[in-house]
Amino acid sequence: MTSSSALPPSVSVNSVPAPSAPAQDVAGNAVSGLGANHPLMDGRTADSPLIQAYRGGAPSRRPVWFMRQAGRSLPEYLKVREGVAMLDSCLRPELASEITLQPVRRHDVDAAIFFSDIVIPLKLAGVGVDIVPGVGPVLDKPIRTAEDVAALPKLSWEALEPIREAVRLTVAELGTTPLIGFAGAPFTLAAYMVEGKPSRDHLGPRTMMHADTDTWSALANWAADASGMFLQAQLEAGASAAQLFDSWAGSLGLNDYSKYVAPASARALDHVRHLGAPLVHFGTGTSELLVAMRDVGVDVVGVDYRLPLDEANRRLGGSVPLQGNIDPALLSAPWEILEAHVRGVIAAGSVAPGHVVNLGHGVPPETDPAVLTRVVELIHSIPVG
Repeated sequence: MTSSSALPPSVSVNSVPAPSAPAQDVAGNAVSGLGANHPLMDGRTADSPLIQAYRGGAPSRRPVWFMRQAGRSLPEYLKVREGVAMLDSCLRPELASEITLQPVRRHDVDAAIFFSDIVIPLKLAGVGVDIVPGVGPVLDKPIRTAEDVAALPKLSWEALEPIREAVRLTVAELGTTPLIGFAGAPFTLAAYMVEGKPSRDHLGPRTMMHADTDTWSALANWAADASGMFLQAQLEAGASAAQLFDSWAGSLGLNDYSKYVAPASARALDHVRHLGAPLVHFGTGTSELLVAMRDVGVDVVGVDYRLPLDEANRRLGGSVPLQGNIDPALLSAPWEILEAHVRGVIAAGSVAPGHVVNLGHGVPPETDPAVLTRVVELIHSIPVG
């Protein structure tokens, strides 16, 4: 396990407060809950290409960033991570900030994505979890009964201070480039908790939904509040947008997703709606769930590499900007093949109300960083409109 010294002494088992109600003006209209010095409010990022595209506006250039852009594909990342466990690197604010900034410096992408891990809220709450190399998140004890859920510690606001500090350090260096906060969606988080480790079919949580619905609901709500607080800490500290990442939702059918998962995802986002920052929802293998994922209440829908963006836009009725969806497998293809693919993605995305170019999943660790830089240069060279 990661050393407990990485955790702040303020970790507690206090109850999670209910999501805040949206702030309102005298006419009853919702207003942003972000402070006057927040990058979205003081002029630094509101007109950036990323935020303009997320809001369906006309960006000055085509915005692009990559999921997992901060990570194993960069030699500078491998250097600063030497001898540091994954979760420790996420909880050291200066290190997490440095890793977040690395791909922005190297690639000239239009956003930084906060370097962390979806199980960090569990760790900060006091749940025994670690990232095992070659395996992934592993819990000391799976959560499978009503008693297990009732015994879960609650995440405190004080425990999130390392996250807020890392965000503050990062935003101070980014200038007009927005930082995107992120959290794991409740289903993905709960799936790890039930299985106790990564799973191919997520049979445990899928069974619990039907065999012990009350326990599933309690667990999903716990995960929703933990992820929602994690998002809120990042946004309030300076992130200009946030993405809810549902790695494993593609294992679900539409009916199960709508009944047992979507309410928890909406609950997670209820923690941050009043802040007024753009919210993105992304999942892998979720082509049949896109409408339900939009309907939890987001501004942008991420699309993985399996579905062309023009078809995704058709299914969504042209209602929201899209993000995606270069196939990560093509990053190692000959340049002429990759270039044609990138141009095709941009053409397909042009039918949507807005488009932020991204991968249809994360950057593979074996990716040549020079290829990503070249892809960014290509995307920025293609005129908007």
